[in-house]
Amino acid sequence: MADRINWGVLGNAMIARKCVIPAIQKSCNGRVRALATRSPLTAEQVADENKIGRLYDSYADLIADPAVDAVYIPLPNHLHHPWTLKALSAGKHVLCEKPLACSARQARAMADQAAASGRLLMEAFMYRFHPRSRRIKQIVDQGAIGRPRLIRAAFCFHLDEAVLNGGGNFRLKPEMGGGALMDVGCYGVSLARWITAAEPTNVQAQAVYHPAGVDLQMVGTLNFADETLAVFEASFIASLQQTYTVVGVDGAIELPHNAFVPWEKDAVYTLRKQDAEDGEAHTVKGADEYQLMVEHFADAVLEKTDLFYSPDDSIANMLVLDALAEAARTGHTVHI
Repeated sequence: MADRINWGVLGNAMIARKCVIPAIQKSCNGRVRALATRSPLTAEQVADENKIGRLYDSYADLIADPAVDAVYIPLPNHLHHPWTLKALSAGKHVLCEKPLACSARQARAMADQAAASGRLLMEAFMYRFHPRSRRIKQIVDQGAIGRPRLIRAAFCFHLDEAVLNGGGNFRLKPEMGGGALMDVGCYGVSLARWITAAEPTNVQAQAVYHPAGVDLQMVGTLNFADETLAVFEASFIASLQQTYTVVGVDGAIELPHNAFVPWEKDAVYTLRKQDAEDGEAHTVKGADEYQLMVEHFADAVLEKTDLFYSPDDSIANMLVLDALAEAARTGHTVHI
């Protein structure tokens, strides 16, 4: 059996250039063989710097390359569904950026195609692979803070005013799956579901909207059946917030503002006892969570492990995102 897979990348997005392509090239079990972009001249430097041998000006041509085993899709949200289906149908395994799709219906179709094609499909929630995230999940599962009662998560940043006023950015276009909920709110929803190992029964939300129709800012609540509540904040018009807190019956875990993207620095969390005002700081050695993610996916392709989470998890996440979008639009509680 081979010990390395060949990757193809669809699109020259910043997340691919800055994070995922370098992570694959550093990985122990994969290499980027091909990059496809509709503007190949702008990608030549990326290909040269990362020693990518094949540069295509067509996504379809890359998918047709028999040497490519797996495809990473960092395209705008509305293109996740069609190009994942095409890649799976061509016999490629697919690692797709979050959110997996623009609706739970699309996510189900993608999962069905993966099963029919006998290929793997995984949503690129890299935060779940960081050792700090794994450690916090372990602490909660072992009962060190008691049963979780409250989860607070925030992922906010401020888009440049010229971008906000111009409206040309894909994040501000509803037809491209834009909006703060889809772009960064999906992290808070994913986290709450992962930490609790449960699904919310109903949600509420409020949002501030761009003239084009996408949510610039959203605050939502998730109600779980076991008396646990989660709150998330997502914004394109607020200063940096990238943190979460898990509050249990017997204690709490608190993170600084690098909760989802700590890069490769040592990562800190605070563990606080039930009635303590101050907690004990713990440090986890730095790691490249993108590299850990792509190495895990490659190992699953090589049949050395099972996927850490399946497309069913992504469908469940999309069901909550769909419900939150409806709740914000209507002002009603939406049951899932």
